[in-house]
Amino acid sequence: MVIKLKIALDVDGVIADVIESWLIYSNKIRPPISKEEITNWDFWKKFKINRYDFYKELTMCWKNWNSLPPMEPNLSQTTKNLSEFGQVDIVTARELSTDNFVKNWLKLHGVVYENYVSVIDGTMKADLDYDLFIDDSPLNAKKFVENKKNFFLYSQPWNRHIPTKDQRIFSLSDAVNQLSAKI
Repeated sequence: MVIKLKIALDVDGVIADVIESWLIYSNKIRPPISKEEITNWDFWKKFKINRYDFYKELTMCWKNWNSLPPMEPNLSQTTKNLSEFGQVDIVTARELSTDNFVKNWLKLHGVVYENYVSVIDGTMKADLDYDLFIDDSPLNAKKFVENKKNFFLYSQPWNRHIPTKDQRIFSLSDAVNQLSAKI
């Protein structure tokens, strides 16, 4: 019997490198920051950046969706491979005003998915009915643990302090390989 999973795949920091685009913008108007210096989820506090300015700037980056780089090459093939384990849905927390930009970006990169689900706050994801979450947020990882949800933590500088067992991945191919080994 083949097990079909419901997989929730995050966007920002997992398949789309929006932070890279934000850094290019931010480094033009502020003292330079490198991606490796972003060691906390709420890093804007460390750099004395207003939270609302940061989120407004992220939204602006999504308006230029066709210039946002993917986190890794071959997203189309990798998400196709992931979908062989079941239903892959895009599950993201964002302003509704960016949903169409994200959908256009997903299409541009040939990302394979069935449904697009947008929540108001990232931690709300853990309340959804999925067998596996693939995310980069340390706040979401904590909530997944609290709710006894299976997840892969996509490794980023802002989540390296989170202890993980077999949950940390460095690419979506890692997720495919781990699923292949388990199923």
